[in-house]
Amino acid sequence: MPTAGRDSHLRASSARLQNTNQAFCEQLMSATLLLSVGVAAGILLALALILNGGRHLRRRRLLRGGSQGLLGLVIGLAVAVVLLVGLNLLTYARFSAEQPVGTIAFEKLAPRRYAATLTQPDGRITHATLNGNQWELDARIIKWTDFGTMLGLQPLYRLERLSGRFENIDRARYGPHSIVPLAGEPGLSLWETAHKQSGWLPLVDATYGTATYLPMADKAVYRVSLSRTGLLARPANEAARKAVNGWR
Repeated sequence: MPTAGRDSHLRASSARLQNTNQAFCEQLMSATLLLSVGVAAGILLALALILNGGRHLRRRRLLRGGSQGLLGLVIGLAVAVVLLVGLNLLTYARFSAEQPVGTIAFEKLAPRRYAATLTQPDGRITHATLNGNQWELDARIIKWTDFGTMLGLQPLYRLERLSGRFENIDRARYGPHSIVPLAGEPGLSLWETAHKQSGWLPLVDATYGTATYLPMADKAVYRVSLSRTGLLARPANEAARKAVNGWR
């Protein structure tokens, strides 16, 4: 491909990633604000009920005071659960149609050893050293039921880990292996809860993993996107295209 064509292609890819970055930040700020307002309102309501219940108890109105105090505790517990689940869901991003989730670039350090740089739409950059001749990116997906979709909920994704792969089975069996985590697990994991309590969460339709892998090569750059069918990786420069064509 001519140099001008490559530059134009990379500029277009960069623009798409920047637009996704801006949209992601706006979604994150909106979700954080909504969570903060909801939790604050729930805490205030719970405190008001508990304090009012205590006032009735001091006046020997046992039934009214006990019921309001108990309701306040229940609301407080519900707020705590919502806060923990919300904190965990903030580690995920929404998606609808196919959208970019990152770019990954490689530099060869030694035979079957590469320096990788993963740039995500929210601006996070992960540097890693991967062993092997292929790379693999894994993600988690949370999909809502039709009723959840009617309420405005969109599918969520989270990049989970980046790892090196060996095409040779013996090397793959004995390593050396290289796996880099890309996300933490704050709060209460809706993913783990959905797996352990299948059918108990009415709005969660499915939780599943998706992965994509392609060969590593010196100076190769790949664009990674996510659609409803899973992760997709495409070469973004000539080095990556040569690697993919030779691999096939």
